[in-house]
Amino acid sequence: QVQLVESGGGLVQAGGSLRLSCAASGRTFRSYTMAWFRQAPGKEREFVAVISWSGGSTYYVDSVKGRFTISRDNTKNTVYLQMNSLKPEDTAVYYCASRPGLYYSGGYYYTRVNEYDYWGQGTQVTVSS
Repeated sequence: QVQLVESGGGLVQAGGSLRLSCAASGRTFRSYTMAWFRQAPGKEREFVAVISWSGGSTYYVDSVKGRFTISRDNTKNTVYLQMNSLKPEDTAVYYCASRPGLYYSGGYYYTRVNEYDYWGQGTQVTVSS
């Protein structure tokens, strides 16, 4: 069982930055793939970024490439999402998620909601124009 708790959301002006954190319980954190998803009002939850268990590999949705960076510290059981050059369309509730094993297999990245076993409660990010 893995429990995830996000923090770091808030209100920021367009062009600003925020860093989200996700603290995970459990001694097996380092064996889990970690990801960030987001859900805007009236929209489905969508994939944002994923990081491998070692932290050596990452993958992003096109809309955040070059602006967001996912990272993890396995000594602290924490995954981060650094968000720069924020835009109003980044406004959403951001969720941390985890799945055991790989982030990628045979040319396929695990980016679907139903491919992740554990979820945090979410943190609100609001970007004003």
